[in-house]
Amino acid sequence: MRRQGFTLIEVLVALAVIGIALAAAVRASTAVADGSLALRRHLVGGWVAQNRLNGYLARSEFPDIGTREGRETQVGTEFVWRESVSETPNKSFRRVEVRVSAPESGDHADAVLIGYIANAPR
Repeated sequence: MRRQGFTLIEVLVALAVIGIALAAAVRASTAVADGSLALRRHLVGGWVAQNRLNGYLARSEFPDIGTREGRETQVGTEFVWRESVSETPNKSFRRVEVRVSAPESGDHADAVLIGYIANAPR
């Protein structure tokens, strides 16, 4: 008489295949979540940089040459910004480079924006 069912080896092989498939699915989900968080930081960091440049335009301010640093919270996320203002060949314009990063990221910038501010007559 022949018995119906799976042998112990067959069950163990099936469990190993399921385990490998589930581990791959978890790894893929983690990669998607990490990518989503990075994309969010880049987007919101870009807003911080745009706010710095637009602040000069809104105040009709011609920035002084030099470097400034500060912190800003946007959408519940804290950022550190570093702004470098330099001369251009045309003395009526200033080049403004804004680098935005996470406080713990070191040299890695989530967003970099370069703009030019004109010294418009009032």
